[in-house]
Amino acid sequence: MKDAKTRTLLMALMLVAISLSLEPYAARAHCDGLDGPLVTAARRALETGNVNLVLIWVQKDDEPEIRAAFQQTLAVRKLNPQARDLADMHFFETLVRIHRAGEGAPYTGLKPAGRDLGPAIPAGDKAIATGSTDAVLKLLTDEVREQLNAHFQQVRASSKYPQGDVEAGRRHVKAYVEYIQYVEQLYETAKNPSEAHHHVAEPASVHKDKD
Repeated sequence: MKDAKTRTLLMALMLVAISLSLEPYAARAHCDGLDGPLVTAARRALETGNVNLVLIWVQKDDEPEIRAAFQQTLAVRKLNPQARDLADMHFFETLVRIHRAGEGAPYTGLKPAGRDLGPAIPAGDKAIATGSTDAVLKLLTDEVREQLNAHFQQVRASSKYPQGDVEAGRRHVKAYVEYIQYVEQLYETAKNPSEAHHHVAEPASVHKDKD
């Protein structure tokens, strides 16, 4: 039980760390990649004729549109190889667009296979494939530790300024606010891990000062 709680906590902490990253999560998500899980599922669905393989990726209200696009694709891809490729690509785009809309994310087109997704997403997928989260936990804890220490050291270093130097004092205040915000958001996400996905999908501005 203790290990399970520890893993949940660490996962939540890393989700906040990612949400505070300068690069938006939407740019890293692999659901819109040609080698991502949606297109992989779509390829299997078209080859087997089983639309249920892709319906799990969309909201219930969007099922009719996906079913219609699926049937149209099956019909067109029978014409010739070129028609099949065009129909398949159109279906991939439709599926990804609707999936992202269901998550409140914009659709910016299909991304090429093999792009750099950073370390977290591949590690997460590998954990599922291998049945072990050990590598993911190390990645998460190392990242959180590094970011937290960086903020902490910046606060400590900036605190040693002449009392009459207002600009240096402002730099210290900025470092302090960023440090406290980071700690606070880590704690809030650890306390409410069910909200972590929301924070990642819709990241706030990075280190925005409080009033």
